Amino acid sequence: MSGTVSDYLLYRLGQWGVRRIYGYPGDGINGVMGALRRNSEFQFIQSRHEEMSAFMACAHAKFTGEVGVCMATSGPGAIHLLNGLYDAKLDRQPVVAIVGQQASMALGGHYQQEVDLSTLFKDVAAEYLTMVTHPSAIRHAVDRAMRIAQAQRTVTCIILPNDIQEQPYEPPPMKHGTVHSSVGYSAPRVVPQERDLRRAAEVLNAGGKVAMLVGAGAMRAAPEILEVADLLGAGVAKALLGKAVLPDDLPFVTGAIGLLGTRPSWDMMMGCDTLLMVGTSFPYSEFLPPEGQSRAVQIDLDGRMLAIRYPVEVPLTGDAKETLRALVPLLKRKEDRSWREGVEKSVRKWWKVVEGQAMVDANPINPQRVFSELSPKLPDRVILAADSGSTANWFARDLKIRGGMMASLSGNLATMGCGVPYAIGAKFAYPERPVIALVGDGAMQMNGNSELITVAKYWREWKDPRFIVLVLNNRDLNMVTWEQRVMNGDPEFKASQDLPDFPYARYADSIGLRGIRVDKPEQIAGAWDRALESDRPVVLEAFVDPDVPPLPPHISVEQARHFSEAILKGDPKAAGIINQSIKAMVEKLKPHKS
Repeated sequence: MSGTVSDYLLYRLGQWGVRRIYGYPGDGINGVMGALRRNSEFQFIQSRHEEMSAFMACAHAKFTGEVGVCMATSGPGAIHLLNGLYDAKLDRQPVVAIVGQQASMALGGHYQQEVDLSTLFKDVAAEYLTMVTHPSAIRHAVDRAMRIAQAQRTVTCIILPNDIQEQPYEPPPMKHGTVHSSVGYSAPRVVPQERDLRRAAEVLNAGGKVAMLVGAGAMRAAPEILEVADLLGAGVAKALLGKAVLPDDLPFVTGAIGLLGTRPSWDMMMGCDTLLMVGTSFPYSEFLPPEGQSRAVQIDLDGRMLAIRYPVEVPLTGDAKETLRALVPLLKRKEDRSWREGVEKSVRKWWKVVEGQAMVDANPINPQRVFSELSPKLPDRVILAADSGSTANWFARDLKIRGGMMASLSGNLATMGCGVPYAIGAKFAYPERPVIALVGDGAMQMNGNSELITVAKYWREWKDPRFIVLVLNNRDLNMVTWEQRVMNGDPEFKASQDLPDFPYARYADSIGLRGIRVDKPEQIAGAWDRALESDRPVVLEAFVDPDVPPLPPHISVEQARHFSEAILKGDPKAAGIINQSIKAMVEKLKPHKS
């Protein structure tokens, strides 16, 4: 391999199967940009901001299972990557960041844009972070960064000074003090010891009321989950990152759990005597069974994540699919199906409540209805990317995922602004599939509007033009506003919560996309039809009521007290909040037939 270090960087990434890099140029990576110009095998996707590049690389990893690669220049560009990289790290996604640096001769000289990148990236790329200081070192730097990212499902980083980028590549000589690495990684088959599998089976077979909780780590284990759930007569709840693990039309799937969860998930956790957690690190212990109520088994590929959320009797370190497959022959089918039947009855009733709440009048539109009317219209194999905020509530509760669909959001970091770049990353990975981003106006103003320019730049390259961004326009940072009320007892603080209005649909029209604006409930269904039939990407702007409460499935006494305090302290939207809360409560109390 002749050429520069940058040419070899791309050559080696290509040997690892990488064909796409998300990034933004700068003089700290001019050598790599020159190599990209010379290499026709690579697609360089120019985002509007380096943070978006990292989000797109994270989305690539989430939706494909492959390593996502992002790139930034030295100093400010490298700093910009961090939030997107932490999103990948906290959600256990394999991402490699390539960042430029000032010339090696100048390092330590307080040179312009010189930042101590090794210290800056030390935490986010804790498993592997290296600065290339010799042309021969690029080989093992790429090999180790790619292999460790896959093996540890984490972020790794290569720092490349700009003078090193343009030096001729030199293979490492065969002598002492050199490293000779190679390409290739194959994930191992990780299964617990037979004795531990038998212990787990004993616990699960002894239970009479089994609940399962599955997360992103179970994403490729759906057949095994279904078989285990059937044998155990269990209901299955889903952590938010695991929404696409199982279809929502299965009668024993209770849906999301936690603050954004469903009533059936809450009731199942409060009533079960046995808990099986698979591939999840769901953090909110108050939504799990009270300590001492349930015996528990947990399966996770990372032994460090076992038994840290709930007192687990049998922690199993193993791949979800392989471990469940090994468990199945040891499980006894429960003949008493009354627990499962009760879960299914609760689920049927819940969906009627959700559908009823979505149709409750609001001013001007109930945000739940926007999602509820989308749900049956979701195209086959659609990919959904939700942003943080109240949109995540309706994504979790009102959309019914079907088999073959994919969906994700920022789980453990729960950062705003990921929805549109996630959707772009998904669309480049699967240009033949429809993609929908579900975004609040806060996240849209933070990142989404600028990344629509990226969509306008590239959409003609996509085989299927269906790319829709739903924007909930309520002029309010809605999730935090409600958290201030329910968690702190504080009324809305307009200085921090009010958002300026912005013409999202007209903006889309102005940059060559299609904008659709709805401000009446009867317009919603037709708007979704037009968006899904469009010959170009669409921004669907829905004017929704900020007073519709995105409350958890179970309200504690303390939360109710805080909510009352916020109203009594003179919340400026008290009248609308009370009106919508009463409507929602009435809908819950209706005798919905199961």
